[in-house]
Amino acid sequence: MALRHAVLAALLDGESSGYQLAKAFDLGVANFWHALPQQLYLELTKLEKAGLVEGRQVIQESRPPKRLFTITEEGLEELARFAEATAKPSFIRDDLLVKVQAVDSAPVGPVIEQLDDRAVMAAAKIDIFERFLRRLRGDLDEDAFLSTAERVGPYLTCLRGLRFEQETAEWCARTAAALRSRQSRRAEGGLSPREA
Repeated sequence: MALRHAVLAALLDGESSGYQLAKAFDLGVANFWHALPQQLYLELTKLEKAGLVEGRQVIQESRPPKRLFTITEEGLEELARFAEATAKPSFIRDDLLVKVQAVDSAPVGPVIEQLDDRAVMAAAKIDIFERFLRRLRGDLDEDAFLSTAERVGPYLTCLRGLRFEQETAEWCARTAAALRSRQSRRAEGGLSPREA
């Protein structure tokens, strides 16, 4: 997947400025595709030149002009081609997992602290996702929303982000507890340095 497809998919919600798109990425799209605002602005320029989005300038009274972008028919066709292509399996690439892998030969304290920090960050993201999902479905329960809403893609991707963060929080807490237990047993003489 290229950034272009994530941008095109984000524009399915309607006309958006680069700033609004960056906020949308930060809230919803970031759970499956990370991009810096500068990357988004550059990608919007490329997409406009390719005819996949259309931009228009809006004059604002007390602010500089802004550009608003919408997806074109060509952009929708590009998304359709992308949707038909076989998806590549995803993989995890995380420095913290490398640190846990090496914890038997490295200081355990800093790794436990980082696991605790990651669990706190995951809990904050869980709260954000839950509020966003409630806002998307309004008064409907999830099943009713999924069967009647005009667009469910953003909801389903946020649901995946929520589950990912829940699993992350659970794994971090369990891993930190296991390492703390081993650290305590080692301090009490219950584990040899090699076993700890």
